Amino acid sequence: MKPAADASLALRSEVSPADACTVRESTHKPSSSLPIDKQKPARAKAAAWLQLAAALLWLPQAWLLAMAVGQIIAGTDWRNIVWLAVGVVALGVLRSALDAAGTRVAFLSARKSLSELRQTAIASLARRSPLDMTRPASGLAASAITEQTEAILPYLARFQPARLKATYVPLAILASIVPFSWVPALVLLMAAPLIPLFMALIGWRAKAASEKQLVEMGSMNGFLLDRLRGMTTIRVFDAVDLTADRLRANAESLRSRTMAVLRVAFLSSAVLELFAALGVAMVAVYIGFHYLGQLPFGAWGGRLDLSEGLFILLLAPAFFEPLRELSSVWHDRAAGEAALAALAELSDQGIAIVGGFGGNDQDDDDKAASVSIEALGYSHAARDRDVLEDFDLEVKPGERVAILGPSGSGKSTLLALIAGLAPLENGRIVIGGTHLTSATADQLRNRMIWIGQRPHIFAGSLYENIALGRPDVDKARADSALAVAALEHVAEAHGSFQLGEGGSGLSGGEILRLALARAAAGSGKSLILADEPTAHLDTITAREITEGLLEIARGKTLIVATHDPILAARMDRIVRLSPQIAQEAA
Repeated sequence: MKPAADASLALRSEVSPADACTVRESTHKPSSSLPIDKQKPARAKAAAWLQLAAALLWLPQAWLLAMAVGQIIAGTDWRNIVWLAVGVVALGVLRSALDAAGTRVAFLSARKSLSELRQTAIASLARRSPLDMTRPASGLAASAITEQTEAILPYLARFQPARLKATYVPLAILASIVPFSWVPALVLLMAAPLIPLFMALIGWRAKAASEKQLVEMGSMNGFLLDRLRGMTTIRVFDAVDLTADRLRANAESLRSRTMAVLRVAFLSSAVLELFAALGVAMVAVYIGFHYLGQLPFGAWGGRLDLSEGLFILLLAPAFFEPLRELSSVWHDRAAGEAALAALAELSDQGIAIVGGFGGNDQDDDDKAASVSIEALGYSHAARDRDVLEDFDLEVKPGERVAILGPSGSGKSTLLALIAGLAPLENGRIVIGGTHLTSATADQLRNRMIWIGQRPHIFAGSLYENIALGRPDVDKARADSALAVAALEHVAEAHGSFQLGEGGSGLSGGEILRLALARAAAGSGKSLILADEPTAHLDTITAREITEGLLEIARGKTLIVATHDPILAARMDRIVRLSPQIAQEAA
């Protein structure tokens, strides 16, 4: 993953909310449902009709073939048969062309729909607020978007054409057989309903098995990713064998669920083949005994000739062919609907970022911004009490304010609300004279810098991690930012090397300094929001981070949420928070 590849990670770490807009822009709005069947693209419908037309062409082709065989047996001159052979070949070529065109159009339309569904889900995940405790695990989300959604492709590409052919082709074949004999038509008509009936019964079981298998796959991917991230901790506590045993148990559970899905798929195929074979066999038996004179009834003209009987025999297997094709994609339907449900669950908006990521217009005005908060209230869905209630705060332009309080008092929540990372429940926030709303959030975030306590480092060079895809951050500005963050020695050692995902190769203090360098490289910023920038650091490193933060904050407004009394003492003012109570101290 390149440094400019993930807006949500950048937003939740240390890059400014505005700079996150350069990382990814999307015009798709998240939705809690994905109504594929209600809004089918026109190309998908055209593809289905092309494949239906190709299947119906077998009727005249079979008639020409039966006529040709009948005339050959009757000893007709070959010159009278040539036009029949040419017709069979021409219809065969046309059938192949229509079927190929329909299949191609269906695949391209399905691929486009799948890409749109993925973009919708990704955009929805990117809009999820860091305050949203219902966010799906990254391993589960990655599995749903990459692996599980591939099951949607055959469902969209194959199921609709197969269902359309299963609806019309058997009716057309019955209509073609009835004028010659009502007995084969009656046999096929009696056999046909049994197949959809049993397919529906088996399909319900197949869908349930597919949903369980996809859930197990997502859980296993989430478990594996979590353990890979914590490999160092696992080794420290000597839990490698325990983790391996749990992973083995999860893999065995996934194997058993996958085999359950396959058993259902094989069962559906067996049911179809049984009834299809019985239906074709009964038609063939009737035709044979009819020619022998044992079953003289059923033909409207008294007796079927060779061409008519052969035509009926050619159409009998074709009667079950659409149902056989529908059976083969029935499992695709079950897996596809299960994948769509998983994707729709990811696309559930949850707590969204105010205003989204609408643009990245740089504001050259770096004048310090004022912050006015009136009667602010917020409560987490997972808690039974308000985190913030009737909270008021006035921050003057250029003022440096520390927010102190115990864990759970709402420090990080307050900063997230100021940045528009969650919608306000009560009260109002005014930044630089502009009221924070969905309409103004993008413009205000363009002037903010966010520095988090757990900055994310992307796989890439040191300079790429500072620029984060921002076109205005060149090497000279990056070098200046490195100097402010006291990272010149790191640049000399790692400047041309690739950093590992998550900051592999850097110490915890160096990662936080890199966060400061990212902030220092931004232009046109007037408000800095820092969330626990010195947490879990030793005294010397915390002091260096503090000095760098104060250097970056010159001429800007700074609001810091912290437990660190030393950092708080360097601010102009301290606001102390306690659960449900906020009080100000000089």
